[in-house]
Amino acid sequence: MNNTDSKKIQAIIAEIEKVIFGKHEVIQLTVAALLTGGHVLFEDVPGVGKTKTIKALAKTLGSDFSRVQFTPDLLPSDILGVSIFNPQTQQFEFREGPVFTTVLLVDEINRATPRTQSALLEAMSENQVTIDNQTYPLAEDFFVLATQNPLEYEGTYPLPEAQLDRFLFRLKFGYPSFKEEFNLLMTSNTNQMQNIKQVLHPAELQQLKQTVNEVYIDKLIVRYALQLVHASRKHPEVALGISPRGAIAFIQGAKAYALTEGRQYVVPQDLQKILPAVFGHRLLLKNSRNDSNAVEEVLQQILRQVSVPVRREK
Repeated sequence: MNNTDSKKIQAIIAEIEKVIFGKHEVIQLTVAALLTGGHVLFEDVPGVGKTKTIKALAKTLGSDFSRVQFTPDLLPSDILGVSIFNPQTQQFEFREGPVFTTVLLVDEINRATPRTQSALLEAMSENQVTIDNQTYPLAEDFFVLATQNPLEYEGTYPLPEAQLDRFLFRLKFGYPSFKEEFNLLMTSNTNQMQNIKQVLHPAELQQLKQTVNEVYIDKLIVRYALQLVHASRKHPEVALGISPRGAIAFIQGAKAYALTEGRQYVVPQDLQKILPAVFGHRLLLKNSRNDSNAVEEVLQQILRQVSVPVRREK
């Protein structure tokens, strides 16, 4: 990685922070997910800036952008598209749905039925959709950013484990501090979104993604990551631990996070920093104790159980 790459990454973060105050860590992790080609699930109460963050990110990339509001009556064809018979040509013609874009904002994903939720599975994991036995490729940089309300809200359908596993990170904004909210209120009458500039082109994004793959990670760090994964599977309160796909996501996420920190190598602290975002939505606890406090407690126990590697000098 050179200084130019680092400046580009920091420029994306800085542009988004023009409209979102005090959420540097969430924005940094979102950009890290972008660099890995992963997807992000934002879980929080309405009105804390999830949608605005996603819109701002799309503007910094200058990418095609689509937004789908998930509702209980939404059908898979409303997302993927549909084949319509043309009487003039006597043939079926495929009309693309909003999934054929680069940045896809899925608002309130858990308000749609499981059948509609699952329509995104192939798109998120394979960058393609199959309709009427015909496969259609999606954009090379296809990026899903979904929001969901806490499950205790009325009219929500929990996402199945297979769907959750497709998201690299699950992030939470939380309420702003008094100072952050004061600044927000002072600027609420201005359309700051107009000030967001495009700072990256598709070719540059591809280059940054390649740079992520080149980030160095020592065998000791890989072993540490795998020990954390295995600890999640062996924890007495965990019914379903981190899958091998989750382990791969853990490593890739750490590489991308290191890059956003201006480093081309991974340190243990990178894994510790992203662990809640990678593990939190993939763990299934026993006795239906999957509330956020219980999951956070288990994650902290896992971090304490596994010793942090220390390289011995020769």
